[in-house]
Parts: sequence; structure tokens; C-alpha cells
Amino acid sequence: MLSTKEVMEKYVSLGENKVNTPFLKTLLLAVIAGFFIALAGVGANAAIATIENPSIAKLISAVVFPAGLSMVSCAGCELFTGDSLIVISLLDKKIKFSSMLKCWIIVYIGNLIGSILIALLASASKQLSLYDSKLAVMTISIAVKKTSLSFSQGLFLGIGCNFLVCIAVLIALSANSTADKIAGVFFPILLFVVSGFEHSVANMYYIPAGIIAKMNPEYLRLAVEKGIEVDRLNISSFLLKNLLPVTIGNLIGGTLVGLLYWYIYLRKVKK
Repeated sequence: MLSTKEVMEKYVSLGENKVNTPFLKTLLLAVIAGFFIALAGVGANAAIATIENPSIAKLISAVVFPAGLSMVSCAGCELFTGDSLIVISLLDKKIKFSSMLKCWIIVYIGNLIGSILIALLASASKQLSLYDSKLAVMTISIAVKKTSLSFSQGLFLGIGCNFLVCIAVLIALSANSTADKIAGVFFPILLFVVSGFEHSVANMYYIPAGIIAKMNPEYLRLAVEKGIEVDRLNISSFLLKNLLPVTIGNLIGGTLVGLLYWYIYLRKVKK
């Protein structure tokens, strides 16, 4: 297992490689990461669709969801939230701010494409009809709750989430085996999910899946009968009430981790 200082030194060159990767390769790797995180969302929702106790449901969801970042870490793709650590390479003066920003934008778009494609797949495959369509109703309910957050809630929940995600990324980088990587990722991700924090890329699946489910008349009827305020759920609320504040929060949380660890382990002190 690498020491934290060795991990930080490793990430400097890793971040440099990320921003110098060709556009198409970066985009495709980001689409794959979107697949992985969205599939973790699919599995987490399916696991809890019939569980009435909210705290037990949250815990089971938190046990399933780390599969997403485990696949990202072990299969070598590009995830926007983890890539906020590229700020380490910027602080070490190995890359330019414009290069980092360009990389973030490409990865963000790729993650969004991948996540929405999985949401479409879940709908087209009738996967949401599981358990007498209880999965579809719960998918709509989760999306409504996420788009009902205030801007400040989304921002702060996003900060807490990506602080933990980036800690998970650094732990995974210290590992020397696949099993160690998965174990290192598991607990920080479990902690962010069970705490109810908000992950922008996960929400690129959860909320579009809810919007798509709402478009099905049968799912919509069942959701209305359940008392779910479906009018709150639309593309505008997805982008402005959740994705915008959560993305900003994720960037703050992730860059905070990068800044603190760079300052502690890599900052050159003038004699």
C-alpha cells in the first residue's frame, strides 16, 4: 500500500495525463463512467423498491451503490466528481487552468450522456415495471425529492458527497490490488449514500429516470395515487434545482480535498 505522500505524487502525473488525453478518448471513457454510476443507481433502486422502512432502505442502497465507483476505479474511466482532484496537478504547476477546465467539461458531458443512456435503457427494457411497477413509482419519488431541494441544500449536500468520493479515490490509488481498491472505495461511498449527500453524476441517472418514468401514463397514475408531487419534476427543475447546485458543491468538496492534501504533502516550503 502506498503512503499518502506517494499517492499525492502519483496523482500529479495522473492529473497531467488526464488533461493531455485526446478529446474522443476522454469523452468515451467518461460515457463508460456514466454507465457504471447509473447502473449502480439502477441496482440500488431495485434493491430497495419494496422496503418501507426508509432508514433500512437507505442502508441497503448504500451497500449496493459503491459498485459504481468500484467499477470506475478498477476499469479505468473518467468520472467528473473524482476528476475534481486534477486541481492537485494545477497547484503543483504541471497543468494550466484552461486545460483542467476543458477536461472537466468533456468528462461532465460524457458522464451525462452515459447516465441518460442507462436511464433510457431501464425504461425501454421495462426494468422499471419490477414489483408491480413499485420500482417506477419509487424512481419518480426519488427524482421529485431531489428536485425539491433548495439551492443551498443541494450545494452543501454536494460538498459533503464529493469530499467523501475524493477520499475514496485517493484510498483506491494507494491500493496494490483490485480487492484492496474495492475495499478502499466501499466505506466512504457507503457513508455518503447513507448520509443522503448528493452526487451530480448519480443524479444524471436518478432524475432523468424519474422524468422518463413520469412519461408513462400507468407509472404516472400510480405515482399520483401515492401522493407524489409529480409537477415538481421536469427538465428545468432537474438542471436548475439539483444539477447546478450539486455540481458546484461537488467541485467545492473535491477541490477542497485536493487543496488540503497538496498543501500538507506537496507544497514546497521556501527556505
